[in-house]
Formats: sequence, structure tokens, C-alpha cells
Amino acid sequence: MKQLTLDRLRVGQSAIVRGVNGQSQLSRQLQEMGLVAGTVVQVVRFAPWGDPMQILVRGYHLSLRLADAKEVLVELVS
Repeated sequence: MKQLTLDRLRVGQSAIVRGVNGQSQLSRQLQEMGLVAGTVVQVVRFAPWGDPMQILVRGYHLSLRLADAKEVLVELVS
């Protein structure tokens, strides 16, 4: 399957997290929020101007800036 970054998904699409880029504080924070390898996420909506995005992860809604979502590698669920 093709890997892409979380910011590339559209409303209603689901994907499996394959990893978070880097070893920065941001990558640790994203993982602490539940974005770890193997987790299924679904895009719920985007703000009116497209940023941030809201995703459903592990039963709760999480809003992420697109710049942060670019650090999350995902694989589309077919």
C-alpha cells in the first residue's frame, strides 16, 4: 500500500498510522496523543480555511495543525 502523510487525507478517509517522523518534542507529543504505529485514524473535518484538521483517534477527537499532521506517516485503509 501507498504511504502518505496525514495532512493529505480527506474528510471521511481512514488510515493506519505507520510512524511519526523525527525524534523531536513534537513527535513525542503526537505519540503521547495516541498517534502510534498501528492506530487507525479517521478524518472528521477541516476548519473553514482548511487548517486545523480534526481526526478521530482511539475514540476521541483531536485537532491538529496541518504542519503537525505532515509529520505523521499513514497508510490508507481500503
